[in-house]
Amino acid sequence: MKVFILGAGKVGRALAAALRKRGTPVTLRPARKGVPTTRIDASIIVLALRDRQLAPVAADLATSGVVPRNAVVVHNAGSLPAEALEPLRGVCAGIAQMHPMIAFASPSSFPTLARGHVHVKGEPAAEKRARAVAKKLGMTPRTFAKLDTVGYHAAAGLVANGAAALAAIGVELLVVSGVPRAEAPKMLGPLLRSVAENVEALGFPEAFTGPVRRGDAGAIERQLELLGERLPSALPLFIASGLAQLPIAARIGDAPEDQIAEVGEVLRRALRQSTREAPKAAQGTHSRRSRK
Repeated sequence: MKVFILGAGKVGRALAAALRKRGTPVTLRPARKGVPTTRIDASIIVLALRDRQLAPVAADLATSGVVPRNAVVVHNAGSLPAEALEPLRGVCAGIAQMHPMIAFASPSSFPTLARGHVHVKGEPAAEKRARAVAKKLGMTPRTFAKLDTVGYHAAAGLVANGAAALAAIGVELLVVSGVPRAEAPKMLGPLLRSVAENVEALGFPEAFTGPVRRGDAGAIERQLELLGERLPSALPLFIASGLAQLPIAARIGDAPEDQIAEVGEVLRRALRQSTREAPKAAQGTHSRRSRK
């Protein structure tokens, strides 16, 4: 199998590096160079492009004459179905979506792909080859017949980007608690990996841990007090996270219902207080700007 990847951004580079490591011939072409002018020598063409680029590039490829009839074309966009490549239908052997549910954050430092999942959906020939590529990468190809790709992509973004945002705030909290800034990400990375391992192996609610699960209202109160003093900007997210944990804790049943209810009351009281204080803070900021 020969692979041609159009798009040398974070996803394209990571896929190319991983495939080459496994002995698969890969041609990687930056998107800025446009559609090739010579015939593409590949059995699968991967468009690792931004969503808005897919339709015009697919149209250009369809009229370029460089796509082999026996090749398939797939794209990596999470929120768009195979139909984003509609101009290529009938020009090649098949079109499909091939979205790896992996967080790609750097064009030079690549995430581990093994054990990751890839959503594959499209025409049969394209699905078959996309699945072969996924397996070559040590990933699991998945196809859900009635998948809403917008919701699927939103879930991926919520977990990947939400986890990164939480970790960024966690870094700030560690720093104000006395941890050197350079060391904080090194501490949180393994913690995140352990969470990921628990989620994959145990699912929910079993993967859930912490003081909310234990019904420890006192611990939550102390943490809220510390945040209010040292990192008030993190309070809304901390409260929202705690409230989201309550139904999971209730399902587990490690703590009595009255203790879970007490945790909920602590969090809701903090939410009401922060809601009352927010307009005052905004008014104070406006007054200071007016004086300037």
